[in-house]
Amino acid sequence: MLKKCMILCVMAFMLVMSVNAFAADGEMSVLDTMYTDKDGDLVADFAEEGNCKDPSTLVFTYTPVEDPAVYKDAFADFQEYLSKATGKRVIYYTVQSNAAEVEAMRSGKLHIAGFSTGPTGFAVNLAGYVPIAVKGYPDGFQGYNLIVVVKKDSPIQKMEDLKGKKVAHTSASSNSGNLAPRALFPPLGITPDKDYTVVYSGKHDQSILGVAHGDYDAAPVASDVYDRMVAAGRVDKDALRIIYRSPKFPTSSFGISSQLCPELAQKIIGAFRTYRFPESMQKSFKGADRFYPITYMQDWKVIREIADATGTSYNKAGLKAMAAKEAAKKAKKKK
Repeated sequence: MLKKCMILCVMAFMLVMSVNAFAADGEMSVLDTMYTDKDGDLVADFAEEGNCKDPSTLVFTYTPVEDPAVYKDAFADFQEYLSKATGKRVIYYTVQSNAAEVEAMRSGKLHIAGFSTGPTGFAVNLAGYVPIAVKGYPDGFQGYNLIVVVKKDSPIQKMEDLKGKKVAHTSASSNSGNLAPRALFPPLGITPDKDYTVVYSGKHDQSILGVAHGDYDAAPVASDVYDRMVAAGRVDKDALRIIYRSPKFPTSSFGISSQLCPELAQKIIGAFRTYRFPESMQKSFKGADRFYPITYMQDWKVIREIADATGTSYNKAGLKAMAAKEAAKKAKKKK
């Protein structure tokens, strides 16, 4: 009898692991135990009828910023659109930090949200958040690439040519200026600090100007910063060459709680797909005119790779560490 029980327990454990452990492409699913991922898409399954939430008031927020009133006003028209689509009142809830936003969705206080690129992973794994869109255009989503620039007349033609060179990273915490290169370059045969000397410039524009002036041999920078500098005439496009361009990094994600009832969830998703930004909203979001559909599995893959390579774990310990960093940053500003 005991042996039979042990066999059944092992089978049950294996079943749970098969539900939560691996995504369709073999990537490990690491959702909190309160969620399941039966279809292997790396996000929580939507709750079933009878075990879901159908609140009379929907709570929406956007990633915390220094002046929350700016984005509260920017999303007012969209909230009204959501209200008409769902037949429910929609209110804006101001969050003070990324960690607080994750906790608000986990606790059920938050139903619809925009999460910053990095914290999206915490929201997915710990709060049952399902990303469905990012700001975008008819032909794609709004984002940026990590690019590597060199002088036009430089002998450097490919990434392997960076060996032995002096390369400007921006700052230790920068995604495209430091973290992404450390994650994405080794598979290309070039490892920062090992194959080339890293010099921190402080900012993307300083890295770009430094390459143009011959202070650095190359620099990994954000493509949007580079494009703005060229457009503003701060750097001559013909003076530089791009030798590498990464997959596009998405901006803030938008999505919903997996605990909402299916019918309500579909109404919200439909509203995201059909809404078009008014002119005022387009100005707030650099010309984006709609919410462009994405999936966490595909469009956040490069972000997960960077997080994995740089030791960021989208778990409770990682969330606690992020909360501590945010608190320290806020305390420093008050001094």
